[in-house]
Amino acid sequence: MFDNVKPIGISARAAAEVKKIMQTKNIPADYGLRLGIKGGGCGGVALMIGFDKQKPTDLAYEVDGIPVYVEKKHTMYLIGKEVDFYEDADAKGFLFAEAK
Repeated sequence: MFDNVKPIGISARAAAEVKKIMQTKNIPADYGLRLGIKGGGCGGVALMIGFDKQKPTDLAYEVDGIPVYVEKKHTMYLIGKEVDFYEDADAKGFLFAEAK
């Protein structure tokens, strides 16, 4: 089910927030964290995060008990990145940063 390759990391802070969301928002048990891209062409690509079922074309791995799915053709855009979570007085959310 899971591959050893992990093209993108997830910080401990982001993993804790993902687990919290999965528990409080009733994400189905057979869903995992989907990381990938959307867009392309002249406008470039935008990195995305969401929850989804595993697809046959996915690279699958696990981070801190969270199943992570990345469409194999998206891995070149994600290598060297890490998902982090920030929270301050004005805003909170996930961000993609260069891996530490």
